[in-house]
Amino acid sequence: MDYLSFVFYAFVAASVLVYYIVPVRFRWVVLLAGSMYFYCRLVKDVRTLLIFLVSVLLGFAFGLLIEKQRNKVTLFFAVFISLFVLIGLRFTDFFPAVRAWRDGFDWLVPVGVSFYSLQLAAYLADVYRGKISAQRNPLKFVLFISFFPQIIQGPVPRYEQLGEQLFRGNRYDSRNIIKGIQLIIWGFFLKLMIADKAAVIVNTVFDNYERYEGFYILVAAVLYSIQLYTDFLSCVTLSQGTAQLYGISLVNNFDHPYFSTSIQEFWRKWHMSFSFWLRDYIYIPLGGNRKGKFRKYVNLILTFAVSGIWHGGNLRFLFWGILHAVYQIVGGLTYGVRNRLYERAGIKADSWFRKGIKMFVTFYLVMLGWIIFRAERLKAGIWMIRSMFCKFNPWIFFNDALFKLGLDWKECVVLFASVVVLAVVSFLQCRFELREKILEQNLVVRWTIYLAAVWVIWIFGTYGYGFNAQDFIYGGF
Repeated sequence: MDYLSFVFYAFVAASVLVYYIVPVRFRWVVLLAGSMYFYCRLVKDVRTLLIFLVSVLLGFAFGLLIEKQRNKVTLFFAVFISLFVLIGLRFTDFFPAVRAWRDGFDWLVPVGVSFYSLQLAAYLADVYRGKISAQRNPLKFVLFISFFPQIIQGPVPRYEQLGEQLFRGNRYDSRNIIKGIQLIIWGFFLKLMIADKAAVIVNTVFDNYERYEGFYILVAAVLYSIQLYTDFLSCVTLSQGTAQLYGISLVNNFDHPYFSTSIQEFWRKWHMSFSFWLRDYIYIPLGGNRKGKFRKYVNLILTFAVSGIWHGGNLRFLFWGILHAVYQIVGGLTYGVRNRLYERAGIKADSWFRKGIKMFVTFYLVMLGWIIFRAERLKAGIWMIRSMFCKFNPWIFFNDALFKLGLDWKECVVLFASVVVLAVVSFLQCRFELREKILEQNLVVRWTIYLAAVWVIWIFGTYGYGFNAQDFIYGGF
């Protein structure tokens, strides 16, 4: 059962119906039962379910203990236990022999461990700081951790953001149903019209990188940047849409990150729930920027090293994380010089031209990092970047060579048009609440938009061309 399957939405429809039928005070029980059913459908071994439940119940017990004692040693031990499986998973990833042995014990790794472990750690830290009160009901705590729309791929909600929404029981509001459907349609568009189509070319080049050079790498890198964004945004949007059907709002995870004018701004807009988790529970506790520039830079490196390792126990992820820290350090050190260069060139600080240059440079730097992120190995990623700069072959844009990478020209047109739609929608969303504007239209206009969108996705999406929808990328982390 996954977010793209008919079975999933049949399950959601049935649970939504039951949710609004039962008395308000028992509606959280419906969510708990649905979440447990969903999780049981995902796991292959009952032992995996037991490990997950033990982890969650230990977090519940530690929360009560920390609230009572306010002891740093207890907090450290509780957070370590909560992250133990994730730490062990990432540590063993660095050693191929150990990883091969571990593959025979997949049941030791619960589904969604990378996300719910962060939830547990944040909950315990917030209880210690007095920001929230520890939950007294173990079943409600299990629901908070296991809420099915976000357990697999995030976002990573804080207890104060999600807890009360789950427990209070929401009354039926047709606007929530419509808003949920809007998000689900948009999520399918992002996944089937962009991410999975771009993946065809991306996989062809990255999986056979030794055969491609120069502009082939550039095209694949740009498409991977788009694929990763739309794939992850899609799964989060589907999560938000599903939760909205129950009247529950999940936090936003993206704020148009490719419109950023600096790497620092990019990380305020990319995977926001995780970025803010790193800021609040790693960077600030290390000292943040309060102890001088040198310590600030060290803290940045350590924080982004954690970010890299969270994505996988592999040198390329560690390198990618530290690279983003280096980007920010160099950006801070050269800030004054860059401003003087702009002034000498007569480019005003508030001009669109200057903002456009900064957006282009930021995207290009992020894209280089994504090459490392996606590559088979760190060495392969570096080779691809070097090849991109050393080989000049612009004729591939004019001799139909790009149409031999898995998509013919018609499919490329659909992909390009879909990316344009994404850009236009993103531009509009920066200026007003687009979904609310659609809701303000009359019934005929609204449902014409919805049905037309479904028809276009059905005909021109991944399914329409015979490809199988691919797994969500962040489901693998």
